[in-house]
Amino acid sequence: MMATGRLEGQMVSAGASAPPVYQVRGLSKTFARRNVKALANVGFDLPKGSFTSVIGASGCGKTTLLKIMAGLVSPSEGSVMLAGKPVLGTRDDIGMMFQKAVLLPWKTTIENILLPIEIAGGRSAARARRADAEALMELVGLKGFEQAYPTELSGGMQQRASICRMLITRPEILLLDEPFSALDELVRDHMNMELQRICMAQKATAFLITHSIPEAVLLSDTVFVMGARPGRIIEEVKIDLPRPRTLDMMLEPRFAEYVSHIRNRLDAGVQSGTAQTGGVQHGH
Repeated sequence: MMATGRLEGQMVSAGASAPPVYQVRGLSKTFARRNVKALANVGFDLPKGSFTSVIGASGCGKTTLLKIMAGLVSPSEGSVMLAGKPVLGTRDDIGMMFQKAVLLPWKTTIENILLPIEIAGGRSAARARRADAEALMELVGLKGFEQAYPTELSGGMQQRASICRMLITRPEILLLDEPFSALDELVRDHMNMELQRICMAQKATAFLITHSIPEAVLLSDTVFVMGARPGRIIEEVKIDLPRPRTLDMMLEPRFAEYVSHIRNRLDAGVQSGTAQTGGVQHGH
């Protein structure tokens, strides 16, 4: 039986086997200038080492949620705790990866990876961590490209470098904003398998925003389904598939059941939101 639950207005957990490393409580966000309520009473726990995805229609508040979790935007109500400490701004123990790699074109690959260390502690601190950067590059298959510039790397290789830059600060949590959406389908599938491998090797706690239901099911232990604006978690779907996941699993009936269930919940959430507002959802 598929493990799901109705969760509007409730705190939920992405798993119960490990203690939570990240805690969100009663999170709401209103953008006063436009009188737009982007999020309403969002709450969940992320256990250490878990992989969680959030999926919802455009405009449901996914990116706003991620920015609050990263300390880039302040909530209107509620709290965010990471490793027992409140998130009140950007922190070294929060790693972020965006849709584009955003590598500095005048810096080499390894210099881009070490950039967060250089910003925090200067060039001497970056030099001291070079061996760590080289180890990460080997982990993601970039060994030998230390001195290459971004224009000499493919899109997938640039995103691998971005993964290394995210991991170099040894973050407690990885926040992923559709990191492979700009890649073609074959490269994206390969990068998703690489991301799984890296997260398993690093025992990383990851939180992914995606518009792709198959991607969410393939990567996640738990998928949070968000309803239309104001964004709230309407269902938690536990993904009971063995790890490591493989692309062949996408052909299995069990995988298709998860995808179909999440799609139906998304469709119901969009229709509910449209009925409430009398039109199409817009915003964050």
